[in-house]
Amino acid sequence: MAEFQHKQIAEFVEPFRVEPGRRVRLPQDFDPGRVTRDATTDEKKDVLARGIEMLAEYQARLAAQDTYGVVVVLQAMDAAGKDGTIRHVMSGVNPQGVEVHGFKAPSPSELDHDYLWRYQRELPARGHIGIFNRSHYEEVLVVRVHPQILAGQKLPPPSRGRGIWQRRFREINDWERYLTDQGYRFVKLFLNVSKEEQRRRFLARIDEPEKNWKFSANDAKERAYWDDYQKAFADVLSHTSTTWAPWYVIPADDKPFARVAAAAVLANALMDIDPRYPKVSAEARTALGTVKGELMAEAPKGAEPDPIEAELAAKAIRKSARQAAAKKGKKGKR
Repeated sequence: MAEFQHKQIAEFVEPFRVEPGRRVRLPQDFDPGRVTRDATTDEKKDVLARGIEMLAEYQARLAAQDTYGVVVVLQAMDAAGKDGTIRHVMSGVNPQGVEVHGFKAPSPSELDHDYLWRYQRELPARGHIGIFNRSHYEEVLVVRVHPQILAGQKLPPPSRGRGIWQRRFREINDWERYLTDQGYRFVKLFLNVSKEEQRRRFLARIDEPEKNWKFSANDAKERAYWDDYQKAFADVLSHTSTTWAPWYVIPADDKPFARVAAAAVLANALMDIDPRYPKVSAEARTALGTVKGELMAEAPKGAEPDPIEAELAAKAIRKSARQAAAKKGKKGKR
């Protein structure tokens, strides 16, 4: 059953993956309004809820195994839904195993180090999921669109010259490859919103009082650089989607669908890792059995000696019934 689920999810997310070596053009190659299948908003919410349940299970395994770390990279234009994606997709996981980092303009201390230094410092521990809400890719996006930022990075003159962006692409790829070899898995998501949908969301932030706090005048200023950002994003997708850390371009005009797609990409990555709970030795099992016997002997009169065993059995029956019903429903649709 798990293998079948994995296959389904892998097939669902494949159209969003940027094939390594592919030359990407935006918006021609990835439609921001694309929805791979018709579904109501409620149906999308139901699919997302089931996906979150799956993520919670795999996150628990990831933490227990304590071998791999996962880095979720979120990049997008303003109002594409990064914060909402984090809030909805990660709503069911254990907050102790997830860290979210948003990277603003670098501090004077950060400018005294290399440009990847501050991102290296915020990598998640093994067994954890780290979310970079904007990331090291800002160093080849906003820094490229606004050259004055590069001028303030204290680089020696030869390092600011021709070829800097190709060099940074190579450095980022090498850094991600090194971390992959150390047990990190990168899940890179570009939430691809259209210019018209961004305009609509900006107006919603202005016209709806409860959303006013989300809007700043700088958002409108950055919108004026739309074409420059699209070219920069296309270059990033073309040069930094690798076999070890591919990019996924998520259609973001439909928020519920975008959240389902983002959850599916993360679930697919966790299923690829396939973390397992540590095996307990025979000696430890014997000790557990002894303690269990002692606890069962303490049951009050009339109470189940082991109520958990009964609960687990009932849970297994319900799960089996759900799977049988789902299987029957699929046969009925054929």
